[in-house]
Amino acid sequence: MTLEGCYRRLEPLNAEKHASLLFNAFEGQDHLYDYLAAGPFHSAAQYHRWVKEVRSDESSLFFVIYDIAKQAYLGVLIYLLIAPAAGSIEVGNINFFTGMQCSPVSTEAIYLTMKWAFEAGYRRFEWKCNALNRPSRQAAQRLGFSYKGVFRQALVVKWCNRGTAWFTMIDSEWPTLKKAYRIWLDPANFNAEGQQPERLGDLTGLVSVAGDPSL
Repeated sequence: MTLEGCYRRLEPLNAEKHASLLFNAFEGQDHLYDYLAAGPFHSAAQYHRWVKEVRSDESSLFFVIYDIAKQAYLGVLIYLLIAPAAGSIEVGNINFFTGMQCSPVSTEAIYLTMKWAFEAGYRRFEWKCNALNRPSRQAAQRLGFSYKGVFRQALVVKWCNRGTAWFTMIDSEWPTLKKAYRIWLDPANFNAEGQQPERLGDLTGLVSVAGDPSL
């Protein structure tokens, strides 16, 4: 499926169509892979093999993010731990080109994954990250997720112990969060310099039931 927004489009990740374009977009930004299980990648062929591998996993769904204004593919994310019986789904493996981070394009990308999940009947939407990844923890709080705690030594990633910071939002919170996103993403919320007078964190903070004490 494809998810359409005002600023971006989410398309299913395809090795033949997207791998070389994404490799070029991320080349020279090895720091973007610091907290991800895979990467950095040092050739387009290596990135292409990774895309084919993750696309073969039918338990998850990878998307590539297309910036409509720039006409370029500038990020990836994934639905994983999809549990329809429990009504739970997670967004993860989020990797945005440096210039996309905290932009309307990246924010709308996350918003549309939330929107699809709740409209499809999911009850809980999850965000998990390396507990050392402060920018990801800040992003989760800005986006309206509630902090649930740190699972210590939850995984081994790149031969290191990883504590996992866990954030969630639930279906009863979604109507208010949806309004917050619509206000923030509205073109009327952009001034002449392209900045938003309304801060998303202020709008979503009215819904989050628990803040991250590390921030």
